[in-house]
Amino acid sequence: MATFSERLKFVRKGAGLSQEEAAQALDIRYSTYRRYEQGGTEPVVSDAARIADFFAVPLDFLAGRTDE
Repeated sequence: MATFSERLKFVRKGAGLSQEEAAQALDIRYSTYRRYEQGGTEPVVSDAARIADFFAVPLDFLAGRTDE
């Protein structure tokens, strides 16, 4: 589990949210959020940091730099 998309999906499912619920909570378009999880695109750093804060995980975890 090393890619941003895989880790994002992992933390979202751990939070018990659907993609649509996560997108709404993060104020991100659903189609954009879905592309993040599908690996079609990655967010800019400021959005990635906001996503990490929302899911209460380190940005380094989402980026694949650490497994903690």
